[in-house]
Amino acid sequence: MAQSELIFTMKEVDRLKTIQVVVEGHIPSTIAAQRLSLTPRHLRRLVARYVEDGPLGLRSRKFGMKGNRQLPSGLKEQAYQLITQHYPDFGPTLAAEKLAEQHGINLAVETVRQMMIATGLWVPRRQRPPRIQQPRYRRACFGELIQVDGCDHRWFEDRAPACTAIVFVDDATSQITALRFVHSESTFAYFGTLRDHLVAHGKPLALYSDKASVFRVNHKSSRGEGQTQFARALDELNIEGFCAHSRAAKGRVERAHLTLQDRLVKELRLAGISSIDDANAWLPGFIADYNRRFGKAPLHEVDVHRPLGPHDDLERTLIWKEPRQVSKRLTTQYDKVQYLLLDTPAQRRLIGREIMVYHYCDDRVELRGLDGQLLDYCIKDQLAPVNQGAIVDNKRLGHVLLMAQEVQTMRDDVRSRAAPSSPTTNRRRGPHPDKVKPNRLGEEQYYKALLDVSGERLEAQPDRPELADIAKEAAQTVAKRKRGRPQITGPRDETPSPVVQAAISQWQQRSRQDEV
Repeated sequence: MAQSELIFTMKEVDRLKTIQVVVEGHIPSTIAAQRLSLTPRHLRRLVARYVEDGPLGLRSRKFGMKGNRQLPSGLKEQAYQLITQHYPDFGPTLAAEKLAEQHGINLAVETVRQMMIATGLWVPRRQRPPRIQQPRYRRACFGELIQVDGCDHRWFEDRAPACTAIVFVDDATSQITALRFVHSESTFAYFGTLRDHLVAHGKPLALYSDKASVFRVNHKSSRGEGQTQFARALDELNIEGFCAHSRAAKGRVERAHLTLQDRLVKELRLAGISSIDDANAWLPGFIADYNRRFGKAPLHEVDVHRPLGPHDDLERTLIWKEPRQVSKRLTTQYDKVQYLLLDTPAQRRLIGREIMVYHYCDDRVELRGLDGQLLDYCIKDQLAPVNQGAIVDNKRLGHVLLMAQEVQTMRDDVRSRAAPSSPTTNRRRGPHPDKVKPNRLGEEQYYKALLDVSGERLEAQPDRPELADIAKEAAQTVAKRKRGRPQITGPRDETPSPVVQAAISQWQQRSRQDEV
């Protein structure tokens, strides 16, 4: 018996072991059929073949037969000879096309690829040596290519929280053309820095950035047809936008980050600056000194920046624009706010049509038609800032509203992702550690609010000893709950316990006494 005839697959080996146990009488055929996912009839057929032919009887009857999709004899050798003779440096796709067009041999691209790999005419991408990215030459002119990036760092050291510096660096000269401190990278942060560059230098030919979601659509389901708000603004200003595949590709701005993290941090310390606003006002002098020290002379002295024209309206370009459709009730919704268009004959014609929502960096919102006409509207906010179920018996709500305000700071009622001032660009934000969902506010949150309010009132009125007693009791309760067990989230109906209700009633009584 040839050695090739003794080759079994793992499935056939498992089947052989089970049928041997059945033949020896250790398990019934019904259990064996269930174990092998076979019908009892087919199992009996396999047992008969095993008894008659031995282990080889369990092999597939198709073993050794030609496949139905096997290439005709000699066709593969003929194709190989043609590729070697005429198309040795062609790729598999192009070689398959030429075999069909010039020689009438129709082979699948994958068949040609596997044949070329086996004969050494083609090397798969995974087996190729990594490509070495060698340094490229600088661009020839100032304003031809601007590299942009954001750098998150503790710029003010321990004097203030960490923030982000948006940096624009010219590729030809390594000069900083725009620099701005912001709380975090966002579309509006880049809008503001781009405005600084445009006002100071004009419109560059192209911007070079990374692949953050500010610059390109990164959804897995995207087909390359979408456009971010920043890319839309560049398109309106006739500025090309390119995204780098690696950090090394935009090395000018990356090296500028290293220099700024050293020099700028120390300069801010010497200047005694600890806030973003003060730093942004101080930066022009630093940028001039930086460019004088580290700037390079361009290959050509031509400045290719283009001046802003009368049609370049930065006020309406560097904003967040969203299309919306007007309903039959003359309403449209944007970012959890319902906008009610005024019922006029001109605005009635917009029913069923698209309008544009203009969201400015100062949170102003305008509704405009596609022709740019400003539309009149009123607002119906979908986020209720006060719990509508809360009923109080005092129409002068001084203390009650103060405590309600403290409770609201623990809620996570925020605008949706459409809000352009989102603090992140390409990371999913988790829940804020100090925020609680509105339907999870419980007794501990009310105690914390009571503690904060009583502390503030005690500072304002130190001659009230009962305020100190309430603050002390609330502080002891909060500390006891933190030591004793995890945070209490409370029931879903947001109803405080009788103890907290009694405390709130005391605040209401004191409020009435203060008003009298």
